[in-house]
Amino acid sequence: MPQRAPVDPQAPLTQQSPYWASIARLGPIVRPIVPRLVMGLVVALAASALALAVPQVLRLVIDELLRSGTQPAAVWGAAGVVLLLGVLEATMIYLRRVLVIEPSITLERQMRTSMYDHLQDLPVSFHDRWGSGQLLSRSVADLGFLRRWLAFGAIFLVVSISTVALGVVLLFTLSWQLALIFLAAAVPIMVYGAIFRRRFSLATRRSQDQAGDLATAVEESVHGIRVLKAFGRAREALEGFTEQARHLRETEVAKARHQALFSLVVTLLPELALGTGLVTGIWLAAAGHLSIGSLAAFFATAAAVAQPVEASGMLVGMALTAKTAVDRHFEVMDAANTVADPQRPRHLVAPRGELAFRGVRFSFGVPAPHDAARPPGAAGPPAAGSPSEVLRGVDLQVRPGETMALVGATGSGKSTLLQLVPRLYDVDGGAVEVDGVDVRDLPLAELRRLVAVAFEDTTLFSSSVRENVLLGAPVQEGPEADAVLAEALEVAQAHFAYSLPDGVETRIGEEGLSLSGGQRQRIALARAIAAQPSVLVLDDPLSALDVATEERVSEGLRGALAHTTTLIVAHRPSTVALADRVALLRGGVVEDVGTHAELLGRSDHYRWVIASLPEEPRDLDRDEEPDLDTVFSEEAEAR
Repeated sequence: MPQRAPVDPQAPLTQQSPYWASIARLGPIVRPIVPRLVMGLVVALAASALALAVPQVLRLVIDELLRSGTQPAAVWGAAGVVLLLGVLEATMIYLRRVLVIEPSITLERQMRTSMYDHLQDLPVSFHDRWGSGQLLSRSVADLGFLRRWLAFGAIFLVVSISTVALGVVLLFTLSWQLALIFLAAAVPIMVYGAIFRRRFSLATRRSQDQAGDLATAVEESVHGIRVLKAFGRAREALEGFTEQARHLRETEVAKARHQALFSLVVTLLPELALGTGLVTGIWLAAAGHLSIGSLAAFFATAAAVAQPVEASGMLVGMALTAKTAVDRHFEVMDAANTVADPQRPRHLVAPRGELAFRGVRFSFGVPAPHDAARPPGAAGPPAAGSPSEVLRGVDLQVRPGETMALVGATGSGKSTLLQLVPRLYDVDGGAVEVDGVDVRDLPLAELRRLVAVAFEDTTLFSSSVRENVLLGAPVQEGPEADAVLAEALEVAQAHFAYSLPDGVETRIGEEGLSLSGGQRQRIALARAIAAQPSVLVLDDPLSALDVATEERVSEGLRGALAHTTTLIVAHRPSTVALADRVALLRGGVVEDVGTHAELLGRSDHYRWVIASLPEEPRDLDRDEEPDLDTVFSEEAEAR
């Protein structure tokens, strides 16, 4: 199986897409809220214009006072105008927040929901390659940052550019000599800005990838805490986590240094220009080339222009981080769903449950394309006998209502074969058929209603027992659902569910780890039974049960599966006893098929496999007490 590797902090990153090419991909997504964003931008620009209008009022007041002397009415009038401008500016800022925050939060929710929906559709092979932390950081942290950038960063970047442009025009109208001095500081800022953009973009991408790897490490450690504690490896896990955290810290510090240096440049140079301009302005005013009011207005306007210039480091950093977030988002959204509904679907009106494998070949690579019109086995798979193939031409037929056991040595492809039935993976060659129809020609929803699964490595959800068992059931609520739940728990011998604190409504915690291994396995088996499938595939679903419980479950399954086609992977002789026939898998092909007795009589390899299967365990579930009389009588009989 493909292995996931953390991001190498020293590895060069691949060529990144142009900035505007990445941002443009948001266009179709953002289009519904563009009117609100534009209105927010307009009021933000209005607020900026009002701020720039205050120095112009000061210029008029100062020049008027110097010409006509002190006029209290003029002072009070100017104060009233400035107050009015301030109130209007505050109102514009309030309106900007009202206009952009709600639609941007709604957009974030929609993008997050869309990503989750896409992740549910993507094949298992995708999730084999991607760490859960990477997906978590993309669906939570990256989308949260995009929302903040749309509601704040993008608007203020436009406002800042507009403010600087308008401010420079006003500066030239007040004094072209001083404006040239102020503008001279822009040249080195532009030069360094190009350097900053390249460095910060690389550091941002590396930081977000490393944060995803760190989240994966936390998630794996939490889920594997019992193993880490049992083997005393908590210290080693901490060391590995500390190393990843150190790399992330170094990247974040590098980002901070780049941004701090850029902020230093964009703050220092305008201030030096203003200092030089002050000396020059005083000289011009003394020579009569510049009025005192214009000089005061020039520096008030320059201060208003300097503020967005100083904030440009943060805003440019946000813009570059947003570009990386967009790239990371579409890396997931662009992933192709290779296990998709057929273009020309077929349907089973009255499914009988006949299951057939015809020349099935499979390797954990890229599946061959499927053409609904081609005959079985016509797809272009890897070369037969390729060492990468797990299955190398499996031919097997399971009759309707029959229970077929799959037996084979470790690595023979038993579990892989089972996962092809509900299309968790697609075959590379050949076909898997239900009632003569290739499973790739059936709609996925219909196929997965027909086929239910229970794996040895049980996966439960942090919800109630009822919700876990009825996950795939045709009915979810009402008396009929209660009857299905009761029957499934009875067949799976999961009566312990009724004795839990809240009965079947008890929430069983993350992954059901509050239950024992045998209890989890029986809940998973009950879930498969409750789905009432036509085809049931079981991957050694009784491995964690003691002998007595297994016998009761087996007896219940014989009755419950009387009309259900069942393919079951057997790792114990008692599981083989459930089957009507047994298929022997060897080297990725079915070597022989027959009853247990027939295979024992004619197959040396089958006898070797059966002899290699583990003996029945005597381990007991927490909720089971042994029948000592039965145990002692069995031991006496064995002696």
